[in-house]
Amino acid sequence: MEVASLYREPPREEERPVAAVEFHDVFKIYRSGPAETVALRGLDLRIEAGELVAVLGPSGSGKSTFLHLAAGLEQPSAGEVRIFGQPLNRLEEGALAAFRARRIAIVFQSENLLPLLTARENVATATRLGGNKDPRAAAGSALAAVDLDRRATHRPGALSGGEQQRVAVAAALAREAALVLADEPTGELDLANERRVLDELRRLRDELGSTVVTVTHSRKLAEFADRVLEIRDGRLV
Repeated sequence: MEVASLYREPPREEERPVAAVEFHDVFKIYRSGPAETVALRGLDLRIEAGELVAVLGPSGSGKSTFLHLAAGLEQPSAGEVRIFGQPLNRLEEGALAAFRARRIAIVFQSENLLPLLTARENVATATRLGGNKDPRAAAGSALAAVDLDRRATHRPGALSGGEQQRVAVAAALAREAALVLADEPTGELDLANERRVLDELRRLRDELGSTVVTVTHSRKLAEFADRVLEIRDGRLV
């Protein structure tokens, strides 16, 4: 009688699904005259498509540098960053900007908005860059989702810090991007609006299959995530 083997061949590398975010032995060094600051030290990580991941770490740990590299806003000093299998360092500046506009939405802690545009115009502009054919309608729906439809005609200077943050989140929602990168997306919000934003980020993952990566100090946001990564001294721990 033939006995079936319990051993199975591991999947070939080419059969493994393409990750949303991959860092391979990434170093980032900032230089100012003779002084050097090593922000990332051989960072290796992989985030699968469709995950909601929280990245934790103290100030100065390299979290924001990680986010900038994942967005293609900076290039590593060594190593490779891949987004959906695309090595970002192999794209010329124009191609990189087009790739970012098509696939990535970014929410920073501050300076998210154009000061001369209203909240609706800011969201619509971001949505238009992503290729949406009805940016005004998309902007209205996204602002309503974060409870800001009544403030749609206000410019950033007339909005509180928390409201500006929610407009930035609305822009990411309206983009329906494959990858959403957010730096402290709930840092300026009260509990009710924090919950509203977290629910919308989860909706992006559940309904659209977006990958959501948040850099945060918030343990509550971390508890909300599928997985938590921690960076300390430029390394994954």
